[in-house]
Amino acid sequence: MSLQYVLFPIKGKENGRPMSGWNNFFVAQVGASAALAGLVFVGVSINLTKIVAVPRLVGYALEALVVLLDVLVVSSLMLAPGQPPALLGSEVLVVGLGAWLLVSVRQGHNVRTIERQYRRAYLSTVGLGQAATLPFLLAGLALIARGVDGLYWIIPGVVCSFLDAFYLAWVLLIEINR
Repeated sequence: MSLQYVLFPIKGKENGRPMSGWNNFFVAQVGASAALAGLVFVGVSINLTKIVAVPRLVGYALEALVVLLDVLVVSSLMLAPGQPPALLGSEVLVVGLGAWLLVSVRQGHNVRTIERQYRRAYLSTVGLGQAATLPFLLAGLALIARGVDGLYWIIPGVVCSFLDAFYLAWVLLIEINR
């Protein structure tokens, strides 16, 4: 199996219809990401004074909301009926690029400003943020190049986005109070 097939599977339709079978997945992701984003807002409001006092923590809150918003918007776009895969791919690519840029700029700023002894530990946070955003870029490219099979790249993006948001929410709600 070539690397090209792994990254960009062959165009295809599922049961003769593009996107059949995906609706339930995307409906679940819209609901889950919206609920989790709401919980992050509540958590931030509970510890707002402590979070605002440390600029890095403001960035954590932003990243948690951005990755959840990425899932919410991409999943919502997938629910719009009748869109051809290339158009969906363009939409996912634009949304994914915006999320990746926001997360990357925030992480780059933190890497430069974080205390030296914490930089190595912070790299795991960087990796999780990148793992949350990059699959959406690959999904957009794969949808454009190869059709609906590119949707499978959204799954690791969703999973990593939830993991990233949970980790950052934990820091903002629990670790901040230690």
